[in-house]
Amino acid sequence: MTKALVFLEPHKVGFESLPVQQLAPAEVLIHTLFSGISAGTEMTQFRGTSPFLHKRWDVDQRLFIPDEAASLSYPIRTLGYEESGKVVAVGSQVQSIQPGDLIFGTWGHRTRHIATEEYALAHRMPPGLDPMCGIFSHIGAIALNGIHDGRIRIGDTVAVFGLGVLGQIVVQAAKKSGARVIAVDMWEMRLEMARAMGADITLKAVSTSVAETIRGLTQGRGADVCFEVSGSVKALNEAIRAAAYSARVVAMGFFQGEANQLYLGEEFHHNRINLVCSQIGGVDPELKYRWDKLRLWQSAIQLQADGVLNLLPLITHRAPFDQAAALFERIDQHSETVLQAVLEFPQGG
Repeated sequence: MTKALVFLEPHKVGFESLPVQQLAPAEVLIHTLFSGISAGTEMTQFRGTSPFLHKRWDVDQRLFIPDEAASLSYPIRTLGYEESGKVVAVGSQVQSIQPGDLIFGTWGHRTRHIATEEYALAHRMPPGLDPMCGIFSHIGAIALNGIHDGRIRIGDTVAVFGLGVLGQIVVQAAKKSGARVIAVDMWEMRLEMARAMGADITLKAVSTSVAETIRGLTQGRGADVCFEVSGSVKALNEAIRAAAYSARVVAMGFFQGEANQLYLGEEFHHNRINLVCSQIGGVDPELKYRWDKLRLWQSAIQLQADGVLNLLPLITHRAPFDQAAALFERIDQHSETVLQAVLEFPQGG
């Protein structure tokens, strides 16, 4: 029997038992080892703030429609998108995958998953890599996509606003791209992590005039690229203020509600700022012939195997799968103390 996590209503976690499926000849059975919790998209569903809960997303028009039934309702079952697991059985026609192979991917907070041999082959972990690293495939891909959207050039000064898991990966990737990195957050624990992960300068947002400080650090020019990764409209406005003339601001956060602290008639208008949305549903159009989501996922794993990205230190909290409710509540109530939270699954599956 497969056990899966569901949100029964806002702030209420439950579990469902799913029927056992017959393994087809070209399929493999994966036992989940670890599943990372998304502190962005997933928590909007936990809190009940996701726009999909209040409006209908029209796929054809690419518009949220307020007068129609919402796209999402409780109980929510489509949870979890950063998993790693071990193959425990293979179908009679499977040739390239063996029991014991480690697989990363997106199949949700559930004890088991059936995948095709083709999927498993494309998502097999590199030899010797800690299976825990697999939970960073999706959040790592989001970070790499943002780096591509930022179009960083070696020698650039890059400012990262928001140092949750995604921001921490952006800090590392920007530094490895040859930038001088300024990391900004409200919480000292996150600033300390950014320094440990390679940030050149850290600024505490609550005690520093960030935009003015960044201009002082750049001879008045401002940052060449700013990344807003917190989902805070106030932080987005400060990122715009900190950006150099005609520079690029990449908005990566999942903003909730109205943007009532965004002053577009000020620096955005007068400094000709290029504001770009980065979202994993698509890549930079200039890259679409070479990059897609699968390559981003694979790169997020391979960069860890190659030692370019060091992401395991970002894991601050773990809990057994059956104690998921307490972990979600911890993230909701004490987000400043949590970076990556991980659910651990019993070895018996």
